[in-house]
Amino acid sequence: MKHIWIAVLCCCIACVAAAQENTRILTYASPYSPNHPFSRADKTWIQWVEEQSEGNLEINALWSGALISSEQSLLEIRHGVADIGLITPIYVRGGAHLLRVQTGFYGGAETYEQQVALYRCLAEASPQYARELEGLKILAVQGGALPGVLTRDRPVRSLEDLKGLRIRVPTELLRVLQDLGADAVSMPMRDVYSALAKGVLDGVVAPADTLKSLHFGEVASYYTRLKVPRGAYPARAMGLRCWLSLSDANRAVLDAAIPVWEAAMTEEIRVAETAGEAEGRRLGVDFIDIAPEEQRRFEALYEAESERNAHDLGRFGIDGISVFRYARRIARGIERTGKVMCGGN
Repeated sequence: MKHIWIAVLCCCIACVAAAQENTRILTYASPYSPNHPFSRADKTWIQWVEEQSEGNLEINALWSGALISSEQSLLEIRHGVADIGLITPIYVRGGAHLLRVQTGFYGGAETYEQQVALYRCLAEASPQYARELEGLKILAVQGGALPGVLTRDRPVRSLEDLKGLRIRVPTELLRVLQDLGADAVSMPMRDVYSALAKGVLDGVVAPADTLKSLHFGEVASYYTRLKVPRGAYPARAMGLRCWLSLSDANRAVLDAAIPVWEAAMTEEIRVAETAGEAEGRRLGVDFIDIAPEEQRRFEALYEAESERNAHDLGRFGIDGISVFRYARRIARGIERTGKVMCGGN
């Protein structure tokens, strides 16, 4: 009997070892903390992938910038610093010119689903997207809540109130805010809290969720509901070499997980926006509505600047103006029908 039990134990050990040999362990890296809304969506994706792969895929997550950065994320994932990661082409200094600028082409696409669908229309129509994402397999595209203007100690009740304020803004807003008299700067969002706390920044263009998710409600007093158009961009990716090294079955699981990851991000962003506003009110943040004529004036300035940015891409040999016009045609269709139709019909 003793020999039988030894044989059974050896068989079990052998089975476990065989299962482990068949399991592919992939690293996932993010610059955000494990409790950030983006990270909660990542965890939903991780659980889904591990369950659907039936043990063939295991994701080892590394949070809080332990492995990759915001500024070099595309390069880091291309070269295998992590197998999969949260990428931020909107912060990359070079090599992602269209990806950065195109986020300013989305006026009229107000929901997350509309933003993501519009991105896919543009990426399918312009080969420049694929060129800038060479060496990567995109696993999710991300939209977001429309940002407003969060300020430290000076309320913004009109566009004139932006004059003299040092504000962190997305790339496509730099000249718009500068033309309005603000000192507009670009920096990774992770650096904004300390800059606001120290008075280095007077404000930031950001959605309401950041009042809680990034604790901005602790260092700012006013939130102006100026609706700033928000674009979508590829936000989760795997190095292409790693992708090609996977089995067909594992690649099929990760492909099937793309809408799962995008839906999880959408849900977390919606929940975070509600929670952020509630946290802001608890902390005494004053929420300010902007006059309709001021909103229309801002949108006109924004669209004109987006067209200029698109035209400026020509110096890199990129036909940005065609992408801009195509995006605006689709956006007009959204305004008429509420639906995203590639071609804008």
